[in-house]
Formats: sequence, structure tokens, C-alpha cells
Amino acid sequence: QVQLVESGGGLVQAGGSLRLSCAASGRTFRISTYDMGWFRQAPGKEREFVAQISWRAGYSDYRSSVKGRFTISRDNAENTMYLQMNSLKPEDTAVYYCAARAQTKVEYGYWGQGTQVTVSS
Repeated sequence: QVQLVESGGGLVQAGGSLRLSCAASGRTFRISTYDMGWFRQAPGKEREFVAQISWRAGYSDYRSSVKGRFTISRDNAENTMYLQMNSLKPEDTAVYYCAARAQTKVEYGYWGQGTQVTVSS
């Protein structure tokens, strides 16, 4: 049973920072062999891609609106992924989800329950 658990969300003022964590567990599940990603969903909107990091850890990708402000990283030894979010804006307010994708798959197949991030103006 694969489990992804996000933490680190909260309420922050515009311009502030938060660090989200995604702890993975499962008898044989190791994030080192999966592409890992962050997504978010704001009220009334569809879920959208935020950032991803390849299983090789040498490649990462971001949506344009968060480039230069967010940094995705992973600690394979701790089986945990992170999203450092700086210079937060009210439009970053959403539920943030972490996800894992097997190397042979196109879609992300494992999802966490989400953590709320609220940025006040």
C-alpha cells in the first residue's frame, strides 16, 4: 500500500514562505525510482501542475507562474519530497497535492490527500 502524506501548509502573508513536505511510505515504495510532482487546486478551478522532478533527480520542471519562486527537491534517503515556496502571492492559494509517477507511465498514479496553502494579501 503506497501512501503519500503532505504537510507544511498553512496561512501566510503575501511575500512569505512555506515549505511543503511529501512523505512516502509503502513496503517497497521508494521515491528514488519514481518521478515526483506537486499539483494544486484552487476553489472552483481545475487541478493544475506546479512542479516535478525526475527519478534521476537531474531534471525538474515548473509552471511558468512559479519559476524563480518555488523549488522542488527530494531526499531519497528520507523517502521525502519538498516544495520550497518563496515570495508567495494570493493567487498561490490552493490545496497542494504531491504525486508519484512510475517510469513507464504517462499519468501520475499515486496521490496524497493534500495540504491547504492560504496566502493573504
